[in-house]
Amino acid sequence: MKPPDAVDVVALGESMVTFLPSRPGRLADVPSFDRAIGGAESNVACGLAAAGFAVRWVSRVGTDGFGDHLVETVGGYGVDTSAVGRDPSRPTGVYFRTAGDRATDAHEVAYYRAGSAASAMSVDNVDLAAVRAGRVLHLSGITAALSDTCLSLLRELTAPGVGRPVVSFDVNYRAGLWRDGEGPRVLLELARQADIVFVGEDEAEEAWRVTGGPAAIRTVLPEPSVLVVKQGGKGATAFVSAAGEWGLVAQFPAPLGRSRSTSSIFVPALAVDVVATTGAGDAFAAGFLSATLRELPLKDRLRHGHLWAAAALTAPGDLAAPPARAHADRLAAVGDDTWGTLRLGPGWTQADPAPEEVRTP
Repeated sequence: MKPPDAVDVVALGESMVTFLPSRPGRLADVPSFDRAIGGAESNVACGLAAAGFAVRWVSRVGTDGFGDHLVETVGGYGVDTSAVGRDPSRPTGVYFRTAGDRATDAHEVAYYRAGSAASAMSVDNVDLAAVRAGRVLHLSGITAALSDTCLSLLRELTAPGVGRPVVSFDVNYRAGLWRDGEGPRVLLELARQADIVFVGEDEAEEAWRVTGGPAAIRTVLPEPSVLVVKQGGKGATAFVSAAGEWGLVAQFPAPLGRSRSTSSIFVPALAVDVVATTGAGDAFAAGFLSATLRELPLKDRLRHGHLWAAAALTAPGDLAAPPARAHADRLAAVGDDTWGTLRLGPGWTQADPAPEEVRTP
């Protein structure tokens, strides 16, 4: 059998068909919906592919029209979908949601994913060679919550071993998905095996009862070479261990060297005119990984994360086109004072103004 082509990033996880309301209101009152797609890992895959990286999405979908739509839509972004399996006995997951209230982010979500094709992913029905053929493997804690076989798959993929790609892990704690209360312990276990970890300050408090801010979270998670703590509208802090000073783009023998010697940097978030918050965390991870693959300085990696998140925040739906590389590079290169005055609104990624033209009025 021909070995799978090497790619920059492989993202593994469930994606679902999303139904977005045609007008504001309760799910009970909305008469019609527009179809889209959503999934933490495929969001990252689509964003990186749209930015010109070679990306593969690995998952399972049903042999139904929704599965066809997912594969075709993700593939339309330039993502390699050849390792997506089709399950004739299980459906593709779907969900419905209302638009979030800008002031409170209150919204309704109704998931229909129990027994989905993706929830049956396992070490036996996923092409592990295709999964491991990336420079970076991006995973999410959502997958671990779907089923015992999905959790076993993630344990297999995060286990130390020769030739293991750099593992990027977004904690993505969703309490409602963990029926047995094991979520916090399992997610901590998986995060400690990863090389790059993304976690929100709020979800670390919810899952692990960590209340001392980014430094306290680093104490709980000293193992990852790079730990990114997202602090909502404040910004994000990245910790890099001595073992993580390398560019994070080559194939490293595993287990990777670990060190508790850590440096850190904080980069404030941008002011954004928010349209919808869904997908912003995935966009941040994709932006950070895009800059990591280019071996940019840590500060620029965080800034690219914020810029990609701003693209998602200023567009409806789970997926938004990332800013053009040259445009993002120019904004990421501005001085700290200018960065603090930037304000981005809907459509900013289609324009390419000089930094001073997008300052807060």
